[in-house]
Amino acid sequence: MALVKLRLSIIGTLAFIIGLSTLFFAIILSLMNAFSLYTMVFLMVGFNILQWLIAPYLIDRMYRVKEVQEKDQAKLYNMVRRICQRAKFPMPRVMIANMPIPNAFAYGSPIAGRRIAVTKELLNILEDEEVEAVLGHEIGHLKHRDVQVMMFASVLPAIFYYIGFSLMLSGMFGGRNRNTGGAVLVGFVAMALYWILSLFVMGLSRLREYYADQHAVKTVDDGARKLSEGLAKITMWTGRYKVKHRNTGGKSAFKALFISDPEHADQDEVMLSKSNYRTSDSELVREILSRKLTGGDRFIELFSTHPNVIKRLRALNMSGL
Repeated sequence: MALVKLRLSIIGTLAFIIGLSTLFFAIILSLMNAFSLYTMVFLMVGFNILQWLIAPYLIDRMYRVKEVQEKDQAKLYNMVRRICQRAKFPMPRVMIANMPIPNAFAYGSPIAGRRIAVTKELLNILEDEEVEAVLGHEIGHLKHRDVQVMMFASVLPAIFYYIGFSLMLSGMFGGRNRNTGGAVLVGFVAMALYWILSLFVMGLSRLREYYADQHAVKTVDDGARKLSEGLAKITMWTGRYKVKHRNTGGKSAFKALFISDPEHADQDEVMLSKSNYRTSDSELVREILSRKLTGGDRFIELFSTHPNVIKRLRALNMSGL
């Protein structure tokens, strides 16, 4: 029942984003020069599709990702293969990223193929069973086509951003044309809509993280416990790293891909460091679950692509009952 509600929430959020975008786009077209806006939209959509196609190569370069062969990482390959067989999903390319934080991500495009990557630090810090659960989550993203869905959803706010920016710019520097005030007003509305849609896109991203978590629960034995422990350790270690190294060097540029958001890991680490725990992985998870979710936590979550770690582990804990 919880999984059905999650699917309906995802569909409803995506439908709202598309519906609201279509409504305001139609209004803007009726108020302004349709040809120029159509041209702008065409260029924006084309740019985003091109970005999607070549993004895997940019990610490989940015995060120093290399493909590994089965003979070099037999254990990792067997984990991915086993989960793919259970999920009835084709085997993706297996990659390792040379990053100083424990994390994992799924990505790809029609020309680059499906890819799943883990960082070297993830393999060093997590136990094998926890790595397997993380892989189950990432394969869930590939199976659910989250890369394509989020790319499509992200295009819509971007269109309104560029429409708003262009109209406001033309209004400020367009001379004393009588339509200048109207252009600035429509541009302001488009910019406001950009921010509203961006919040809903981040909400959609959080829902899809929950959905991928459930894929790990279904495809990995005792997946709820294993993923909970893995996420708790990823949060703790990433937070420690970020506290010590404030300049992350662009490691969060594609943070929506990661299994855990590095941008908020230091805040979670501050929360965890205030008590005595960590004699075992299970106690670390229990410590997080015992924490009270504050209004500030809920507000900060609105601007994150990933769920709050407390809420996320509670959802996994409920699915494992």
